[in-house]
Amino acid sequence: MLAVTTLSVPLLAAAAPGTSTGWASSGSLDVTIDNEHVVTGELAKCTADGPYRAQTQGGATGDVAAFGLGESGCGRSGDVAVAQASGHRFEATVLKRYGGPVITVRTYSAKCATSENGSGGEVSIGAVQGIAVPAEIPPNHRIVIPGGAAGTALATVVLNETVTRQPPDGSLVTHAVHIRLFPQGGPASGDIYLGTAACDPFGKK
Repeated sequence: MLAVTTLSVPLLAAAAPGTSTGWASSGSLDVTIDNEHVVTGELAKCTADGPYRAQTQGGATGDVAAFGLGESGCGRSGDVAVAQASGHRFEATVLKRYGGPVITVRTYSAKCATSENGSGGEVSIGAVQGIAVPAEIPPNHRIVIPGGAAGTALATVVLNETVTRQPPDGSLVTHAVHIRLFPQGGPASGDIYLGTAACDPFGKK
């Protein structure tokens, strides 16, 4: 069972509410395997409006994945919103049943902050096993794990992922790691995220 603790202490000094918003979580899982739906929700989620800090001791979701200790912190400094989250010792075993690798990530983090008219993000990823990771990870670095039927993929893994709206509105969501199961269809589907941070300079309309 995954346990989450939230604290009411802000990451940054308290300031008058601004228009900017932000939130972060140490990870989440939402997958369907052989018609069984497994979902965790956002683990250790914080927001710039509170809860300002959160922690999870982690835990296993059957033979799908196991999350280790995770934490997050959010807040504001003036009109600037900041959100960050980190986690430790993640292991995904879900692909093993299909002949794929066990993926482990020792440490990871994601952070974002708003500016006057936009947002910026950064991630860190340490000691990954089960897939080949370059020493310098470019934005939206995509890895395909082969082995599905008729040449399809068992999964894709995106490292240092940034998602922005179209047309751009200054907001962004950044994920340290994003695992998508059987993106072309197969016996499983869904997504696993490690380290998520989202910021919007104009979030409060």
